[in-house]
Amino acid sequence: MLPRTIDGVRAALPPERWGEFERAVGEAPAEELFGVVGHWAIETRPELRARDEEIFARLDAGDFSGFTAAEDLGP
Repeated sequence: MLPRTIDGVRAALPPERWGEFERAVGEAPAEELFGVVGHWAIETRPELRARDEEIFARLDAGDFSGFTAAEDLGP
């Protein structure tokens, strides 16, 4: 589960990343704040980031096994 609040994200990050997080949130335009906090929530779970990078590398290499395109999911 990812943290769901700004305070939760901050608490889940290592202290050495707090300043970077605070700057990103503080500088984010209001309409982009949700995306910025979402990005940082994922940063609290490096294993999820690593898994995503492995999946993207596999897809980039042409291995589409286990992949279902959104348009194939139906309504």
